[in-house]
Amino acid sequence: MSYIEHFGLDREAFSNAPDARFYFNTAQHSEALIRLMYAVDSNKGLAVLVGGVGTGKTTLARRMLDSLPEERYESSLLVIVHSSITAEWILTRIALQLRVPEPAGDRLKLLSQLYNRLLEIEQEGRRAVVLIDEAQMLHTRGLMEEFRGLLNLEIPGKKLLNIVFFGLPEVEDCLALDEPLAQRVAVKYHLKSMTVETTTSYIKYRLQVAGAKRMLFTADTIPLIHRYAGGVPRLINTICDNCLFEAFLRKQNEVDGRIVHSVAGDLGLLQRPLAEASQLQPRDELGDIDNMLDRLERRQ
Repeated sequence: MSYIEHFGLDREAFSNAPDARFYFNTAQHSEALIRLMYAVDSNKGLAVLVGGVGTGKTTLARRMLDSLPEERYESSLLVIVHSSITAEWILTRIALQLRVPEPAGDRLKLLSQLYNRLLEIEQEGRRAVVLIDEAQMLHTRGLMEEFRGLLNLEIPGKKLLNIVFFGLPEVEDCLALDEPLAQRVAVKYHLKSMTVETTTSYIKYRLQVAGAKRMLFTADTIPLIHRYAGGVPRLINTICDNCLFEAFLRKQNEVDGRIVHSVAGDLGLLQRPLAEASQLQPRDELGDIDNMLDRLERRQ
C-alpha cells in the first residue's frame, strides 16, 4: 500500500512535475498573466517576469503559452537549459519554433528568413510571441544585443515580434548588459512568495484535485509548512509530499505538527528558528530559499 491508497487519493497531490490540473491561480499569478497578456496583445515588444527559485515562473510560462490561441498567435516556449548557448543557436531555435522552413546557417540570411516569416504571420492577422524560460542564463552582452536586434524586426508603426522573459532576479543583471534593451522593457512583474493564507488555499486545492475527501493537515501545520518553505510553492510541495508519506509510515490519518517538524529536519530546513523565519518578508527569504533548494537537491 502507498500513501495514495492510505489517504484515499486518486494521485499524488504534491508532485513537482508539471501538471496543468494542479495549476493554482493565486491573485499575483493572475495579475502577472493579465499584465503579460496585455503586453503581447498591445504589441509592446518586451515583457519580463521575475521570481525567486520555485515561485512558479515555469508554471506561469506554460500557462501563458496555453492561453495564446493559434488563430490569434504564432507562439512558442523556449527553455534555456544551459548558459553556454550562442546567439546563432538562439536565432535558429526561434526560427524553428516560428516554423521557418530550413533555417539558413548564415546569420544574415537567417534574419531575412525570420523577417519574412514574421511578415507572413502579420499578414495572417496574428501576432508572433516567443516566451523565454530560465532567461537568467542569457548572461552575455552578445545575447542581449541579439534580442534587441530581433525586436528591431518591425514595420512602420508596428512590432512584428513580442518576447517575454521568465527568469530569476539575475535576469535584470542580464538586461543591464545592454542598456538600450533594458529601456525597451514595456512590462515587468515580480512574483513574490505565498502568504500563509494563500498557502492554506494552495494546499487545500491540491488535495481536492488529488481526490481528497477531507483536509489531511491539522490547522497548526499550515503556518509551520509556510515558514519552513518560505512561502515557495516548490518547497511547499516537497514538504507536504514528505509529510503525507511520513504520516502513512506512522499509520496516522492526518499530518500533525510533530510530522512537519520531523520532515523539516530531514530536509535540512531547521537551521533557522521559526520565530525568525516568521518575521521575514517574502522578498527577504529568497536567498535562504536558494540554499534550501540546493541542500534538498543534494539529498535527493
